[in-house]
Parts: sequence; structure tokens; C-alpha cells
Amino acid sequence: MTTKTIVHVLRHGEVHNPEKVLYGRLPGYRLSELGVQMAKAAAQAVADKDITYVVASPLERAQQTAAPIADQFGLPIAVDERLIESGNFFEGKRVGAGDGALRDPRNWWVLRDPVTPSWGEPYTAIASRMFAALLTAREAAEGHEAVCVSHQLPIWTLRRHVERKRLWHDPRKRECNLASYTSFHFEDTKIVGVSYTEPAAHLVAMSPTARDAKGA
Repeated sequence: MTTKTIVHVLRHGEVHNPEKVLYGRLPGYRLSELGVQMAKAAAQAVADKDITYVVASPLERAQQTAAPIADQFGLPIAVDERLIESGNFFEGKRVGAGDGALRDPRNWWVLRDPVTPSWGEPYTAIASRMFAALLTAREAAEGHEAVCVSHQLPIWTLRRHVERKRLWHDPRKRECNLASYTSFHFEDTKIVGVSYTEPAAHLVAMSPTARDAKGA
């Protein structure tokens, strides 16, 4: 008999970031009030699912996003360091168009190689750790469903890896909005499909920063 398992990989909700920096792995960046609502919407979206395992990146925003899901199923939140945000040279800096570190010629050398990329953790490294975390979650929830809370670039890199697409890409074309689910469907240990949903789309539409959330 085939064992079916689904691992839902959830991007965290909106973060309070008044300085508009690329916060990356920096501590202290928590969900905004709207982000808390997004987390609740994400939890409601899986209320009727067979969730038996919840795991999150160690960063505050991911832990907060996982909390309402864990609470409604009476589950602990496991922590997996492999789900963490990608490393980035520009962490802690403003990188918005026209006003940030990207305009400083001293930083241009960092942008020399978009394929690796030269400014941060290699895409191959991100794909490797995220895929390993995905398989661990599948095993933990075998025959049921799991939720993994992570960050935009790691999730999108994982999806491209699974779909056997090149890992370097145009960041503007990522399909991984705030509080969205990228779900990996397994039959036994084989991935047979990937689906995507945005349960907090109505809240994302209210966010002035959602479309260029930094260090998400």
C-alpha cells in the first residue's frame, strides 16, 4: 500500500521592520500586528488537515508563525536550523532602490556573480539543507501531514530544486508570498507533486511592504 504524506512549507508573516533593512538572520525581528493576523490565517487554512508535526526555523518570526498552528493541534514546535534564512552580505543594511547599500560602489564587487550568488549563501547549499529538512519532516509525519515554517528564498530555492529548475533566478518572480504554503506531496518517499496556496492573500493586500519584504 502506498503511504501518502504532505509537507506544507510555510513562509512566515509580515515582520515589523520600520528601518526597512534586510534583517536576514538578525535576532529581534518579530511579526508585525498584521503579520500575527497572517499567522492566524495560515493556521485556519490547515485546521481540517491531518497535521502531526510542526517545525520551524529558529528565528523569532518563524517561531511566531508556527505558534497558532501548533496550538490548534496541541503539538510542540520542533526547531530545525536547516530551515533558517539564507546568509547575506547585506544583512542589517538598507537595500531599497535608490537609498541603500546597493548604490555604494564599495559594495558592487559583492554583486559580481549572481549565479552562486556572490553576496550570500550559495543556492546549492540552501537547496541541500532545505531538502534534507523536508525529508526529515516527511519521515516525522509519515502517513499524515507536517508544517515547516521557513523563509522566502530558502522555500523558493527548495521548490526550484525539487522541480529540477536552475537555482539562480529573478527574485521578482518568486511565487512565495507572505504566509503562503508551498506543499510537497509524497507517495512513500517520492515527491509526486507540488502545490501553492495563499491563505493570507487578503491580509497581504493590506501590507504596504509585502511586495518587497526585506530579508524575508
